[in-house]
Amino acid sequence: MLEVYPNLFVGNEMDERHLQGDPNWFFIHACKEPYHRQALGYTGRAASKDHPEYLIARRNHRLILNLVDVADVNYVSSDIIDAALKAIHANIGNIKVLLHCNQGQSRSPSIALLYLARYTDLFVGLDVDKGVAEFRKIYPSYAPARGMADYIRLNWSQYQFSG
Repeated sequence: MLEVYPNLFVGNEMDERHLQGDPNWFFIHACKEPYHRQALGYTGRAASKDHPEYLIARRNHRLILNLVDVADVNYVSSDIIDAALKAIHANIGNIKVLLHCNQGQSRSPSIALLYLARYTDLFVGLDVDKGVAEFRKIYPSYAPARGMADYIRLNWSQYQFSG
């Protein structure tokens, strides 16, 4: 677990298990397994697309995302990413936020990178490659899967800080 910005920590499933239930933290589970599956209680391959929490489930001090580390950017939902960014922004001033995925290398740091791009001036004026390079100085183990990397590359300009 690494603090990438004051009160914003990026980590993995083990970090979440260590802090689980701590009322001093807000958790963003950026992974389908096991969090989204447990929250909705489905046993098959996926939740029903008709379920009102198919993409995003909200529980006390938790945002649970139906996010899989995929190679195809078409399976990375901007609704999921934007909900995570809003949840971070809504909580970061009052409480520590742990943004995690299973391994802490792709989904959660990608969301953290986009949060920093949108809500801070850390990457102002940088193109996506330079922004990612600067983020790697903050979070060296960043290794996005192709879908997350492509999402950032395709959407970088829309997440740029505007003051």
